[in-house]
Amino acid sequence: MSRRAPRGEGPSSGEVPRYDGPTIPASRGQSPTRDETSRAPSLVEEQAPQAQQTRGPIKRRFPKKQHPQKTVDDFWSAFTSKTPGKAYSILPDNYYAKHAATHAPKGVKNALASYDEAKANCEAKVAKIVKECRRTNQKYTDPHFNIEADFRRWHTERPFADCLMGLLDTKTDLRPQSVKRVEDIFENPQFFIEGATANDVRQGKEGDCWFMSALCTLSNKDSLIQSICVARDEQVGVYGFVFHRDGEWISEVIDDKLYLIKEDFNDATLERNKWLELQNRTSPEEEYRAVMQTGSRALYFAQCSDPNETWLPLLEKAYAKAHGDYSALESGFVGEAIEDLTGGVTTEIFSTDILDKDKFWREELMQVNKTFLFGCGQMGGKHGMRNGILEKHAYSILEAREVNGERLLKLRNPWGNTEWRGAWSDGSAEWTPEWMQALNHKFGDDGVFWISYKDLLRNYQHIDRTRLFNSSWQVISSWTSVEVPWSVDYLDTRFDFTLAKKGEVVIVLQQLDDRYFRGLEGQYDFHLQFRLHKEDEEEYIVRSNPAYYMKRSVSTELELEAGKYTVLIKITAKRYPSDPTVEEVVAATCQTRREKLLNIGLSYDLAHAKGDFREIEHANKELEQKERRAKRRETAKKMHAARVLQHKKQKFRAMKMNLKKEAKAIAKMQRQADEQAKQEALEKGVEGMKFTSEPESIPDGLGINAGAAMGNGAVQPVRRQDSFDNAHGGTLPPSLITNPAPNGVRPRRDTRPASLSISSRSGPPSLNSTPRRDTLEPRPVSLHASSYGTPGIQVHRPSKPDGKLTLSDISDDDLSWDSELDEPDDSDLDNLDPCHGGVYGQGQPAANPPADEEDYAKDPWNAVCVVGLRIYTRDSGVTINVVRTDKKNRPMEQADFFRRGLDVDDASKDTSREPVSPISPSRGAQGMMSLAQAMSGTAGSGGSSPLDGPGWRPPRVLSPRLNGL
Repeated sequence: MSRRAPRGEGPSSGEVPRYDGPTIPASRGQSPTRDETSRAPSLVEEQAPQAQQTRGPIKRRFPKKQHPQKTVDDFWSAFTSKTPGKAYSILPDNYYAKHAATHAPKGVKNALASYDEAKANCEAKVAKIVKECRRTNQKYTDPHFNIEADFRRWHTERPFADCLMGLLDTKTDLRPQSVKRVEDIFENPQFFIEGATANDVRQGKEGDCWFMSALCTLSNKDSLIQSICVARDEQVGVYGFVFHRDGEWISEVIDDKLYLIKEDFNDATLERNKWLELQNRTSPEEEYRAVMQTGSRALYFAQCSDPNETWLPLLEKAYAKAHGDYSALESGFVGEAIEDLTGGVTTEIFSTDILDKDKFWREELMQVNKTFLFGCGQMGGKHGMRNGILEKHAYSILEAREVNGERLLKLRNPWGNTEWRGAWSDGSAEWTPEWMQALNHKFGDDGVFWISYKDLLRNYQHIDRTRLFNSSWQVISSWTSVEVPWSVDYLDTRFDFTLAKKGEVVIVLQQLDDRYFRGLEGQYDFHLQFRLHKEDEEEYIVRSNPAYYMKRSVSTELELEAGKYTVLIKITAKRYPSDPTVEEVVAATCQTRREKLLNIGLSYDLAHAKGDFREIEHANKELEQKERRAKRRETAKKMHAARVLQHKKQKFRAMKMNLKKEAKAIAKMQRQADEQAKQEALEKGVEGMKFTSEPESIPDGLGINAGAAMGNGAVQPVRRQDSFDNAHGGTLPPSLITNPAPNGVRPRRDTRPASLSISSRSGPPSLNSTPRRDTLEPRPVSLHASSYGTPGIQVHRPSKPDGKLTLSDISDDDLSWDSELDEPDDSDLDNLDPCHGGVYGQGQPAANPPADEEDYAKDPWNAVCVVGLRIYTRDSGVTINVVRTDKKNRPMEQADFFRRGLDVDDASKDTSREPVSPISPSRGAQGMMSLAQAMSGTAGSGGSSPLDGPGWRPPRVLSPRLNGL
């Protein structure tokens, strides 16, 4: 496999995870302690046979039932990290990353300005190294990529080679046998022999055909290879190269040591014995070196076809050093390599998606080696061969010709052999001497062949097209970091840019190239998309085509008018839980592979310095402080309201308890008074009677004048009312109320008669009016609840018709709001629970989360991506701003609603009630806002549809700006 295929879904349950290197900490959700279930079954059964017999059925504990929607909401709440973020610095206190972050280039630059700076730096590096080496009379040895020392340690001290293996690799298929300098390999080494050509390229043991194909493509255009190899001193053995990385040019310096296929004569065992078996060798060691370790064919990796040309293996070594090691070059795309070598912009094209194939031929393929560079590949199959074309292999398109109506293309296999065997292949019937001369072609198994345009589209599904830029283009870029939610939608963070004048524009949305820090990619892959909007227009102008294979960047090319534009970002994140996190890799490799971690970690830190993590953290801290202050005020008010409510409830409960006690006491006194009154009345009626001699004068045969005459000492009959409400503010029952005396003195009632006179039958009996002591008076109702520690309660008689007392009738004048006293300190906010009206855990504790929520809480979704926007234009008056929307504290504006709407071809577009070009662009924001009001129901007639307002037009025809799709 030579071309990088899409990343897989991760290992299945029966497969070994990708990372089998240094010990990674216990995976999430698993305890590192001993587990009995991992033992042999017989051992477990022998340990507790009795327990298995007596153990009853296990009762499953079901979670507390709640509304299904609440369950779903709780799931998503636990699914996403509460503190999203990403490690942006691997090395401790990395000064270089901080310096790179503070000195990041800003503003508009010429497209070649960054190249000129990198070239000047590279030349200065080489000159300084040459001066030092000549002073010490030593050839240059690269201390940061010393493949010779690394090779010897690999064979004697440790089981890994930092220059050959990645950070997480424990074994490799790359097995070079020796290392030597250029002067020890080549008899007459020369960097260039008649320049760099496609025929020079021969792929080695590394699976970097994508990089070799890119070099073949570049060598077909004048001076492109020479512009990469900017400085060298072959005598000292130092070479300087420049590469394009993440939107800017960088320089790399290497020495002239290269890997060889065969081992040294003295280190060889079997090879040396076989060599010595041959007779008549005067100098077996010299002859061995001349045959096995001399010339381009002795190199383990890439080699030139000429036995003394050296530019290709040295360029490959510099590219490997820039990425950390040779294994990082395994698999890729031609377009990515061309971008790294030219600073161009690559677009992914599928042959089956080309609308007008004639237009594609005329306007794009015919511009090969001029405006565009092309690569192609067959992405199907499993590394087989289809009529001479290798599956999952990269090819370079060198030339496009149209002769006598025949559309032909010249391709090259970076292997230097194995060619197409169809029409127009070497030796086919289509070739005539005239065609050989017209196309300047010669037969031979050199990997170069011609193919028709139709056969190209039929046999190559994937085409990489890279646009080149010259000094007439200007470029501006801006980077930021964004949190990527699990739900795929356009993010709140966006890029705004302004064009000063009309012109052709190339817009590129990119992410960091993780090939430079292999092993520290983390668990997430990202695929980018974007939409372009013009200010005050609700419909987007163009959107990028989603990338299927090439995930590093997406781009679009179009002509724009002067004005302000917005780029909305959509990022699709995919997680691979079996891959180790950055934190786990650092913990596992910091001791066993310190040098490698320092190298890759520094590259990681410098790359992530573009993400403005520190500035974003500073802004987030300020926003957090603002939110904390607002939360403090709101929480304090809630606490005060809760205290007032609690205070009222305590008063209300105390009042009810007092009233209940008073009611019981009053009822008891009433019963006692009634019984006493009855008893006294009976005693007065029986014992106090005076029988006369005229029995006929006694009424009804009793002779008792009961109540015939009423005086001050007469007994007042007790009158009862229907009911007594305990809630009537403590009002005494009427049954205990006697008629008041004229002068306000309570009437008195005799308990025992002094004497009972029995008159004659003609006169009524009279009761003695001797004053007696009063009966028990009822206690006055007191509504003070001192026993409950609450202040006095003022109970007002309710004015409601039903006469019931409520909490609103309880006065809270004794509690008042004081912001200085009632607001909690900042340190209390973390432990504050407004729902329970307390601090530091006061009140009822929160319920424990379900088990599934605990699993997600241990390892929640936490995807953070560093993205950048590059704009190429011929206008120097371009500005870019990063706009972050605080969706938590600010309601979404109507303009954002339209801009963040679904794509026109989304299946849910109509169901979501989103309009498609409902108003003309000339109406701008005013028309958009009127439509938004209509959709929200604030405008239009009452009974009509919310879209039936004056600003609505049926979306019969799509906006003409959608032609850019």
